[in-house]
Amino acid sequence: MGTVTLGVSIAVPEPYGSFLQKRREGFGDPHAHGIPTHVTLLPPTEVDASSLPAIEEHLARVAAEGRPFPMRLSGTGTFRPLSPVVYVNVVEGSSSCAWLQKRIRDASGPVARELQFPYHPHVTVAHGIAEEAMDRAYEELAGFEAAWTIDAFALYEQGTDGVWRLEREYPFGEGEGTAPAVPQQTGVRPPAPSR
Repeated sequence: MGTVTLGVSIAVPEPYGSFLQKRREGFGDPHAHGIPTHVTLLPPTEVDASSLPAIEEHLARVAAEGRPFPMRLSGTGTFRPLSPVVYVNVVEGSSSCAWLQKRIRDASGPVARELQFPYHPHVTVAHGIAEEAMDRAYEELAGFEAAWTIDAFALYEQGTDGVWRLEREYPFGEGEGTAPAVPQQTGVRPPAPSR
């Protein structure tokens, strides 16, 4: 069956998602078109395709335990010089994101993994581009603000073309049916057909 590369994240809704994605593209990030604007819960992780049903069950269990929470973004930060990243800060909702990502990566689950760096929720707006462009991203988005309520997270799969596509949404609180769909962002190709 082979392997697939998965990621789990919280989508940044409109109009903020497309705005930040276009800004990321404008700063010269060549991968911006294929990465929906998000807060990562599980970074890109290669798994055996046969483990997908177990992973989906695990994510559904984690989501069932989750409850909606407020998220607020404000200003910029950077991981430089350790990592060539400029991001928008998550100033409210960090502890809930941390709880979710820890449950998703739990050692007893099907996507157990260690992180290269300590978990720090953020929204990447520039990655691996020229220093001058990184500086520009840091300065030009310093006044950015956004707030909304998180009701779900989603599973994405990276295609062979490098584009991340929505595979499945996981609303919080199993069976409640109150969570809105994960927003589709302008400039991101539509999700691949379900299996």
